[in-house]
Parts: sequence; structure tokens; C-alpha cells
Amino acid sequence: MNALRRALVVAVVAACSAAWAEDKKAGWKCIMPGKDLDGWTTKTPEKFKMEDGCLVGWQEDGKGGDIFTTEEFDNFELRFTYKMKWPANSGVWFRTGYQFDILKWTKPKTFSGAFYYPGCPTTFAFVNLDESIENRDDWNEGQVYANGDKIIMWLNGRKMGEATVNKIAKGKVGVQVHGGAGFKGMKITIKSIEIRPLAKDEGPTEPKK
Repeated sequence: MNALRRALVVAVVAACSAAWAEDKKAGWKCIMPGKDLDGWTTKTPEKFKMEDGCLVGWQEDGKGGDIFTTEEFDNFELRFTYKMKWPANSGVWFRTGYQFDILKWTKPKTFSGAFYYPGCPTTFAFVNLDESIENRDDWNEGQVYANGDKIIMWLNGRKMGEATVNKIAKGKVGVQVHGGAGFKGMKITIKSIEIRPLAKDEGPTEPKK
């Protein structure tokens, strides 16, 4: 390794270490599963695994599954980095029943970044109509603000919407692999999931861009 390349590597490592220290000081906590999915639980273990430090979920038979943290959270900010193999219907659960949806849907029309919860009278509380916001074949950054009944979501630094919903006050974080023959071969890879507890009425953090 030449001197210039070595200097660049050192600079990158130093920057990453500084960012990690700053995040830790701000209260962010990594909640990624352990190598044997420790700290998480699923009724469909054949659909999930840890691979190269990432949480991977997939379906090849038309059958879906979910995996959840064993710990529950009430008011928090959540951020995660994901990549999809398409076609897909997936998402990140929060408070167990709310979901940051990752999909391409037609009725109603939406792309990844829609806010879904079972029983929502309009299917999605808000939608994303701009497909270009998501990196379809690369990594994406999702962020959720959930404090009391206020929910705000961002995708790659772009605000997707906000909603006032008082259905669920507390629950688990999770990842969904949706069933359906149309999604055979789908795969979601998550390389980081972090959470930061919030005080009552504490505002959101500016998302990373």
C-alpha cells in the first residue's frame, strides 16, 4: 500500500470512528441481531439468517415470514440501511404493527417509503410517488420518528410524510418478507439498524443524506 492510499484509509477509518462516537454520544444504539439471530425471534427461521454481518431475509416458495426484536420500544428514532433484490414486497416493522414499507405497489400507487399499518382505512397513511428516491440496486437509508402518536418517515434523506396515529404505543422492531408467488426470489439485506430513545415531545433528528 503506497503512502497516499494508506493516508486515505487512515482518514476514512478516523472519520468513521468519529461518526460512531458522535452517534453513541447522541444515544443511538445498534440493535442488529447476533450471529445466530440472538436478540431477535421468528416463527420462520428458514427465511432469515446473518450473512457477512448483515441480516438477510428471502423467500423462494411464495411463503413469507417476519422476524422481530425481543425488546419492545415506545418513543424513538429508528434508522436502517437496506438493499433489495426485486421484485419485492418487504418492510421494516416498528411498534410491531407499523411498517416502513419497501415495495412497488399499484393500488394505491406507491413506492418504498409508504407508511402501512393493518386496519389503515386508506391502506397507507401516506405514500411515496417518486420511484427515483430509492436506489433500486444499491443501499438505501430509511429513518422513522415515532413519538407519541406522531409518525414521520424519511428515505435517503427525503421526507416521505407524517401522520398522527394512536393505534399502537409500544412494540418491537422487525423485518418482513411478504408472501406471494409474485415475489419469489426476493431478498432484503440489512446492514445496520439503530434506535435512539426519545423523551416526550422531543423532536426528530435531521436524517443523514
